[in-house]
Amino acid sequence: MQIKDLYLSFGVQTIFDDVNLRIEENEKVGIVGNNGAGKTTFFKIVMGELEPDSGKVILPNGARVACLPQVISDEVPDMSITVFDFISSARPIDKLNKDLQDAYDYISTITDEKELKEEYRRVEKIERKLDYWDQYSAETILLKILDGMDISGEMLNKPLNELSGGQKSKVAFARLLYSKPEIILLDEPTNHLDKKTKDFVISYLKSYKGSVFVISHDISFLNAVTTKTLYLDKTIKNMELYNGNYDVFVRLHAEREKTLKRQAEIQDREIEKLQAIVDKYATSSGKRKKMAQDREKKLEKLLDNKIEVAPEVKKAKIQMVSSRESSNMPLKVENLSFRYDKSSSHNIINNLSFELFKGEKFLIVGENGIGKSTLLKLIVGQLTPDSGEIIIPNKTDIGYYAQEHELLDNEKTILENFKEFGISDRNIRSVLGRFLFFGNDVYKKVGVLSPGERSRVALAKLSLKGANLLILDEPTNHLDPDTQLIIADVFREFDGTMLVVSHNPEFVDNLGVERTLDMHTGRISYYDKKTVEHYHDVNNKKAKRIK
Repeated sequence: MQIKDLYLSFGVQTIFDDVNLRIEENEKVGIVGNNGAGKTTFFKIVMGELEPDSGKVILPNGARVACLPQVISDEVPDMSITVFDFISSARPIDKLNKDLQDAYDYISTITDEKELKEEYRRVEKIERKLDYWDQYSAETILLKILDGMDISGEMLNKPLNELSGGQKSKVAFARLLYSKPEIILLDEPTNHLDKKTKDFVISYLKSYKGSVFVISHDISFLNAVTTKTLYLDKTIKNMELYNGNYDVFVRLHAEREKTLKRQAEIQDREIEKLQAIVDKYATSSGKRKKMAQDREKKLEKLLDNKIEVAPEVKKAKIQMVSSRESSNMPLKVENLSFRYDKSSSHNIINNLSFELFKGEKFLIVGENGIGKSTLLKLIVGQLTPDSGEIIIPNKTDIGYYAQEHELLDNEKTILENFKEFGISDRNIRSVLGRFLFFGNDVYKKVGVLSPGERSRVALAKLSLKGANLLILDEPTNHLDPDTQLIIADVFREFDGTMLVVSHNPEFVDNLGVERTLDMHTGRISYYDKKTVEHYHDVNNKKAKRIK
């Protein structure tokens, strides 16, 4: 890949300014940079979805590019298609075989020799495509991917719109791997993935015969997969390629910034010294005037080549405070059962009972698709249970964070999404500023924001609820490592009660969780970090034995 004279701006905001870079084929590259540096925008340029103002990204001739979207429903027009049809359509083998048969049928009717040669050339072209798609081994390849991604036969028959967020991520990933692109673009690929699936993806990508570009806030994933790091510098609107994975990049970049800062300080002292001489002797005559003129030339040269040090990155300043105390038991679930398919006897949640106590941090664990998000939607009233009872006392004020940001209106601006609170625009802007939305940012439609930005909008709304019971569904997805640490601190100090679903062991461990609900068994136990870290592997083995 070659990036040549790339320039892009959105209105008065410059994203890339005269970027020139070459990245060799078959590299595994991590894409890093501050929020707003243009990581997802860069992917859109590579995919041809966005045209730069000038310059271009040059790919190898005929290279096929595939991108894993952060949100599968954003990319699939028909969510009623089955999982199997969605994944298998990544290789057009059936269509090519039909085209081949049609070509042979047509050949049998041709009498003109010139036309016959042309048709045989078309046959050769189709056969080359079938060879590329490994038509004879494609089924074996697909089965290996399905097994590695832990996609069961039962899931293959489900429509996409019945899948959980984690299942959708797995299915989208499986389709991308099966599609056999020369260049893979991954945008937050490990969101929702359990440990077993993540390990398979890491192994698959490390041995992949093609280029891989990864945007991720999952540091362990970047370190395991990438051999190069592309840093998008928001300050100078440029890109720099580092050798090594994320940890190596952090070390090298920190050393570089430290050296740059030291050089800038030396330069500033020299500028100050020269400026003092110029100011002192500018109106003098003779040797002193000549000295002032000499120093002025040196000063101009230094100012023309002034070292720019990137300003310290602003961090979100988040507060979560409940407006009143809840009762001693803010939530109780009794004998809860629910199934999506009412004609089926299979319950996704079956006779579940538990209660929360005021002030506790309560974690729900279970493999993807077991019903964690479904349980949260039942509690907040988005779904109605088939049987059982959800008891929410009058003194319980619920604040809900949805993992796919369903509570945000994509057609409205950020500012308009806060009108329900009935507070002034000035106060809303003050809150949004703490979540790193400044100036005209508030007039952006939510639908054009990156998933990370949408997460910060959702957290900002949550902060205004004054809730004493927070229900959080994968709150760290899409957030950068710094913001993840910040919200872990905020939620740990939260004075109310918290019900959490999260695949992020580091985040969970920092929360101060007291009890854990196992969605497979309905059993409640005291929190154990090791149990949570290895939970998904254990449950995957359980699920296979049960099947």
